[in-house]
Amino acid sequence: MKKTHHAAVVVIPPHDIWEPIQSIRRRYDRHLKRWMPHVTLLYPFRPRALFVEAEPELRHACAAIQPFRATLGELRYFAHPRGQFTLWLAPQPGEPFTRLQAALQEKYPDCDDTARHAAGFVPHLSVGQATGRSQLEERLAELKASWRPIAFDVLEIALIWREGDQDPFEVDRSVALGDNVSGA
Repeated sequence: MKKTHHAAVVVIPPHDIWEPIQSIRRRYDRHLKRWMPHVTLLYPFRPRALFVEAEPELRHACAAIQPFRATLGELRYFAHPRGQFTLWLAPQPGEPFTRLQAALQEKYPDCDDTARHAAGFVPHLSVGQATGRSQLEERLAELKASWRPIAFDVLEIALIWREGDQDPFEVDRSVALGDNVSGA
């Protein structure tokens, strides 16, 4: 089945807690204009034209996962080749995100890109990049000294899309977690 880098299934923190996250991203994230703050669950995903078709399957998967509270507390990083690093906030507890991602991936087994890493699916909210170990250590020290944990309720997933490669992602629709599907 077709999937595209122009669509994703994500958890988006409530807009009223974005500012501390965006403050970091404005300084360090080259993808600031492309993505809103989010935790990626499935990416790439089906094209937007198939969202209506996908929604019942996603709704069914989400019904089995009750809403939960998460805290963006700890800064971490992924190491990439050639001295490149991605800085990210670790949502805690991670287990509900892992269960949610697994339930969604079960419905869309070919959309397993986020789980194909050596550690499997790692829930994270990217806040920037660094080049070289010294830049990474400087940024981590600065951010760890000033970061204050932020808690929020995860009530839904969002299906997001973008038109072209340079366009920002937009929310097309949301799907509620748990038995309460009336808010979607």
